[in-house]
Amino acid sequence: MKKRLTARLLFAIVLGAALSTTMAGPWHAASPNTYGWRLMTPEEREEHQRRMRSFTSYEECKAYQTEHHALMAKRARQAGVLLKPHADSGCERLREQGRFQ
Repeated sequence: MKKRLTARLLFAIVLGAALSTTMAGPWHAASPNTYGWRLMTPEEREEHQRRMRSFTSYEECKAYQTEHHALMAKRARQAGVLLKPHADSGCERLREQGRFQ
């Protein structure tokens, strides 16, 4: 019985480590962290993520983000939807990860 419990515990630890490694990765655009996510088409979401990952400077990122937020705010007004600002900025996160020179 004790061997079985130890083997299950070991399996759970190994599985947890494997999952955390595969789930870890670069920042990515997603519903919880992208302003106006639900107002974007799947193609726009993909393009947004690609653009966010392409910036080499914080200033480029912030300029794009300001433009993106204005577009999403306009769409939200047209759709009668209230968008809540996110607590953190994708550009800030990318800067924290050392993605900008």
